[in-house]
Amino acid sequence: MNRPSMPEGLEHVRTTNTFDNDTVPAGLLRAHHVADGVWGRLVVHTGTVMFVFDDDPDHPIPTGPGQAVAIPPARQHHLELDEPATFAVEFYRLASTPTPVEGAESTALSGEPG
Repeated sequence: MNRPSMPEGLEHVRTTNTFDNDTVPAGLLRAHHVADGVWGRLVVHTGTVMFVFDDDPDHPIPTGPGQAVAIPPARQHHLELDEPATFAVEFYRLASTPTPVEGAESTALSGEPG
């Protein structure tokens, strides 16, 4: 399993609302990616969220309360919710990258195809 780490020097852009099984955007449950120059970080508050990199689908990452998964730019991934859970996604950018328009940090939130 190739689990990435957040690079040094990232600046926080924003954090999504907290989602649950009823409010999760459908785009997060299918293949999508974070915008170029933007890193994401899945942060789970309750329950367990299965995080899946689409180039390594046989190794989902179970992520529980207080745990997080770093999401590199442009790497296709999706979430699986097999039990009740709450979570948010944080977005970061390199200082040299322009601040993305809110909602355009991820194809799952912008409505673009994965």
